[in-house]
Amino acid sequence: MATDVVEKSGSAGEPAEFNMLANARAYFEAAADRLGLNQNIKDILQRTERELMVNIPVNMDDGSVQVFEGYRVQHNSARGPYKGGIRYHPQVSMDEVRALAALMTWKCSVADIPYGGGKGGITCEPADLSTRELEQLTRNFVRAIRPIIGPRTDIPAPDVNTNATVMAWIVDEYSSLEGQAVPEIVTGKPILMGGSLGRREATGYGVARTALEVLSLLGRSPEATTVAVQGFGNVGSWAAERLYRAGCKIIAISDVSGGYFNPEGFDIDDVMRYQETSPRGLLQGYPDCSQKITNEELLSLEVNMLIPAALENQLHSGNAGEVKAEIIVEGANGPTTLLADKILYERGTIIVPDILANAGGVTVSYFEWVQNLYGFAWEFDDVINKMDSKMVTNLKNVWEMSQDEDISLREAAFTIAIKRVVESMKLRNSGYTAM
Repeated sequence: MATDVVEKSGSAGEPAEFNMLANARAYFEAAADRLGLNQNIKDILQRTERELMVNIPVNMDDGSVQVFEGYRVQHNSARGPYKGGIRYHPQVSMDEVRALAALMTWKCSVADIPYGGGKGGITCEPADLSTRELEQLTRNFVRAIRPIIGPRTDIPAPDVNTNATVMAWIVDEYSSLEGQAVPEIVTGKPILMGGSLGRREATGYGVARTALEVLSLLGRSPEATTVAVQGFGNVGSWAAERLYRAGCKIIAISDVSGGYFNPEGFDIDDVMRYQETSPRGLLQGYPDCSQKITNEELLSLEVNMLIPAALENQLHSGNAGEVKAEIIVEGANGPTTLLADKILYERGTIIVPDILANAGGVTVSYFEWVQNLYGFAWEFDDVINKMDSKMVTNLKNVWEMSQDEDISLREAAFTIAIKRVVESMKLRNSGYTAM
């Protein structure tokens, strides 16, 4: 039934299974049916609480004015303020942001942190914009969405193609509009502006910690584990770095400029040093004695573990049959389509879903927010240790349900997440108890 939802959806020119919103809803439906939720509750949770689409004019460097579309979607606030990143990408659309906002609700819930789910984005190609144009775009976006965001209402964060600098512009613009310093309006800020130590590394480190815990549960050693990382950006690079330090052999890496394969394993410290000085921070031209491969080839390599940490829909029905990794740990949001998930699960592949595996970022975002509210800062090791503890506990809870009920880790994660949200809704509103 869930598969049919995806097969019948999708926009013109796009394979139906790539519709991220349809995928998210199908995962929701499967878990909701397992929980026995009635149609009234399902109808509420399948819809967002608020959506805002804005037009953002920017004075370009050539003297012209270009208008960009921006979005902020707030899915559910039963467990706390909305939380979710802002991405800048040409493919950003309202449907994508809706799907990501819902996934943030489930991610925050399965991570057991007191946030609801939100997401934002601007349809643009940031590589084509100057720093001045990007800053004006960001500040104008803040002005447009200001009525619905706030430090106890909706707290944005970095996402695809946004970073600490973009968050600094948001803090400055929002604080100027409010007439007072409001560093807690976003997370993922520079340390000097109230950001948390460990936030930069958090998502990737959380992916790695989850991956290492899976190996432990399976009785395998890191030293005997080969890994391929698709997307050597902020998530993939830090995941690779931590796995490398734990003893794993990282034999393939890639980014938008292409991929590299080295059967002897990469010195990840050297790769990261190269990336820091390369044009636009890409792997392109990496001089190590390695073989150039495509992103598609990386996905089908003979490895023990695959970490897709790029964009959504990288694993789909067209290539899932070629994937040879025994374990997939999702660093990106939505990297596996519903149809690919079914193919891989039936073949026995262990897939740690995005809402569980990459929740380290939002967990440390929560820590950053708490530090801002209380006006003090934690040490790096304190932040990472607290994150690790939550990531391990969350994985074990999901793993236990998966084993006990003979379901996938994804279905277990969604089931736990949705159950917590529904329970919070019922506690807030007695009218829901009859639903």
